[in-house]
Parts: sequence; structure tokens; C-alpha cells
Amino acid sequence: MSADLHYLSLDEVARRLKARKVSSVEATRAILHRIETLDPKLKSYATVTPERALQDAARLDAETAAGKSRGRLHGVPIAVKDLCNTAGVPTAAGMAIHRKHVPAKDATVVARLRQAGAVILGKLQMTEGAYGAHHPTIEPPVNPWNAAYWTGVSSSGSGVATASGLCFASLGSDTGGSIRFPSTMNGLSGLKPTWGRVSRAGVFPLAESLDHVGPMCRSALDAALILGVIAGADPDDPTASGHRVPDYAALIDSGVKGKRVGVPVNLLGMDADSQRAFDGAVATFKDAGAHLMDVILPEFDEATLKWIPLCGLEAALAHEATFPSRRAEYGPDLATLIDLGRGLSALELGKLQLVRAQVKGEIDRLLAQVHLLLMPVMGVATPSLAAMKAAGRTPQTTVARLRYTAPFDMSGHPTLTLPGGVTSDGVPVGFQIVGRAFDEERVLAAGHVYQQATDWHLKRPPL
Repeated sequence: MSADLHYLSLDEVARRLKARKVSSVEATRAILHRIETLDPKLKSYATVTPERALQDAARLDAETAAGKSRGRLHGVPIAVKDLCNTAGVPTAAGMAIHRKHVPAKDATVVARLRQAGAVILGKLQMTEGAYGAHHPTIEPPVNPWNAAYWTGVSSSGSGVATASGLCFASLGSDTGGSIRFPSTMNGLSGLKPTWGRVSRAGVFPLAESLDHVGPMCRSALDAALILGVIAGADPDDPTASGHRVPDYAALIDSGVKGKRVGVPVNLLGMDADSQRAFDGAVATFKDAGAHLMDVILPEFDEATLKWIPLCGLEAALAHEATFPSRRAEYGPDLATLIDLGRGLSALELGKLQLVRAQVKGEIDRLLAQVHLLLMPVMGVATPSLAAMKAAGRTPQTTVARLRYTAPFDMSGHPTLTLPGGVTSDGVPVGFQIVGRAFDEERVLAAGHVYQQATDWHLKRPPL
């Protein structure tokens, strides 16, 4: 068994499992040992379920021996963000008040992963209620590239565990950037699918009309493999779309030749590292035969500013049973957001909805001109924890962080975040590809083109 098994892509470990070069039990034991060794420092897991994982791995190995395969994920150890319900296993959503919550039923995405043969290792740590800060009683996950730097939120544990070889892939969720930030800060390929592409049944909400569930992986191909399993209509979630689910992995080589790729000419707040990653992506797609087109982005800052109260309003609905009745058990960050949402008037809500409709229309109009849109993730590379603390959280700093992520949650368009470089401090920097609604096929193929031409996704943290 390879000494660096833990750093293989999901696709590669799946191939080894299928060829019986390694068993699911061996792979699961190796990752569990790595979790036991490294996670006391990295703090990426909220709950590890070793007994259940090894039992499932043994059962899947028996199926392999009998000639049965559940598909490309058969026997692969992965983990899920701790807002996805798992039957018989605590699901706290990063919240002190839910520490003893043990669901009776798996979330649809978890059930589909199990049905496809994935081994669930446990639940990954996250910010409180999937908003911007960890609950004061929780020690935040640590960036494996450099402990002095931000991990990204809210899927912080998913980013850290997947980058560190503590699972082969993970699930995250994204309401304002929570798949894309930790994917960027940890050097991963993170997919925020179209809103409605993946069921949210059994997933604790932050803001239901903004929440997206998606894979956080080591490559675009790995993300394609997981999306193909979790996507599709669901009787338990009437908002899950009935759009046909393509075989994303089978179509991953379709390329970008002749495709119109939009390159914004009015980006704001870009630092040198982010600009370098963005320019490198532009050059790579040009070399791959894409037709690059200069485009002008809509004015995103006003929409981003309105994302905050819109998220607060829906968070207030999600927490109605426990807030304000148990306010003292909430951390200050989430409590402030819910207070904001609860204080909105009907007129203010109406204005928020109009701004949201406008930004969606503007993005739709832009994507009618191009097949794909290249974007930064945050304009600046992975910030240090000290810089984040010094900047604080004001409307202005929030807009600066979210201006290239939150509008695409408001519009629901799919985005794929990819690693595109490493800063002088040794931390990753990335960019994102935005696509038309339900066109993940083309977004993933573009990501694969980039990763066939570059090796940033093959870099690993110095653990």
C-alpha cells in the first residue's frame, strides 16, 4: 500500500480499490490513523465514527469480492460537513445548543453517498450555524499550510480535512462563499452547484434560498464524480430540480475549445497574488483554445451589502424555535445576524428581493454573452488571522470579502473554485469559474482543462 495513499485523488484511490490493489478497510484504517495522529492539532473533525466506518468498509470489501460494485465511489472514505444529518450520529451544525442532536435519518446527500458505496468517516467542523464565526466554545480548525492563516469559512473543517489527507473528499455548503473560501484557502477544487441541483433535505439551513450543498475535492474530476452521485430530484425536497443529471465524469474531457470565456475588465481590490493566479488562468484557457472576451461586471457591491440582511432574515426563520428564547447559548456573530433579520420591516424585505432579482438578471444577461466567466474568489490571497482580526467585521470589510462570491449565491449560478498558485508565505490562492444555471458539465470540463495544463491542484501542505 502506498505510503502517500492519503494524498491520492478520489479518482485514483477509487481505481486502486476497483483493481483490488488496496481494500476499503486498508484505506479506511490508514485515514483513521492519520486523523488520530494529526487532527488533535488541525481540529477539522467535530465527530469521527471509526467503528461504523470500518464496518461499512468491510461490508463493501465483501461486495467487491462477490463481484458487486456500487460505482466509482465504492469503498472510498470521505467525510461530510456537520450540518448534514447522519442517522445515529450527532449533527450539531457548529452550535452549542445542538450538541446532543442525533438525527434518526440521513440527509439525502449522505444517503446517496452511502448508496454509492462511500465510507463516511465522520462529521467535519464548521462555523456556528454556517455563518461567519465559530462558536466561542469550539476551537477553530487550523490551516495546514500555515497555522497563522485563515482557513476560510464556514466549511472550515471540510477544507482542512480534505487538504490534509484526512479524507479523500468532503461535502461543504455555500451561502455566501462557504465552499469557495475554504477551498481557496486550503488549495482545493470546490464546486457550488446551481441552486436546486442538489437536495438540501436533512441539511441544517443558514438561509434556505441561498444555501447550496456541494463537493470539496482535490480536482475537478473528483468533484464531478461526487456531483454525479448527490445531484437530482428528491421527494423530500420540492426545491430540488428535476433537470437531467449528466454523467459529469464521463463528459469531463469535452474541453473549452471555441467556448466564449468572459474576462472581467473592472475587477476591484485585487492584490498581486490573486491577480497573478487570475492572469495565469486567463492564459491557460487561451492556450486551450477558448475564445476570450472582455466583459464588464455589474456593480456587485450594493447587492453584496444587501446579502447580509437577506441572509439574516432567512437565518431568523431557521432559528425561530430557539432564538431569542435561548439567545444566551448563541455566539455573538450569529446572534447579531439573527437580530438584524428579525428587525427588518416588510418594506425592507421587499427592497432586498428587488435587489436580488436585479443582480440575478444582470448575471443571467452577462452569461448569455459567454459560456463561462472567470472570476477571483476574494480579490486578495489567503489572509492571515492577524489581518482578519485587525480588519474586523464592518459592512465595508464584509463587502470586500464577499463581492465575488455572495452575488452568485443570490443568483444561484454554479461556480467551481480552483487552486491557481501559492503566495510567498506558502499559502494557496485560487480563482473561480462561473457557469450558466445547470451547466455544471461545462464548468467542470473547463476546470479539468486547467488542471490538465497546470499542477497547482497537486500541491500538498507541509504536514
